[in-house]
Amino acid sequence: MSLDDRIREHVGEHRTGMIHDLMFAVVWVAIVTLLFDVVFVEAPTYAYYLLLATGIPAYFAFFWSLAYARHLKEVERAEDG
Repeated sequence: MSLDDRIREHVGEHRTGMIHDLMFAVVWVAIVTLLFDVVFVEAPTYAYYLLLATGIPAYFAFFWSLAYARHLKEVERAEDG
């Protein structure tokens, strides 16, 4: 299997996950940039980069909370049905 085939297969299997990852990253960077362009204009540059870096744990926390909410919903359905 060539490298191109492996990449196509990987993207085909993980397409929606990759799109969600990209959307989260774009929205996070846009919000942080907007905050520092409008609200925190006088803030130091390192604070901007620090807040951008907090997007990494925010990403994992956000998607973990979605998975946990889905799990709780399934448990609730199982108890009701």
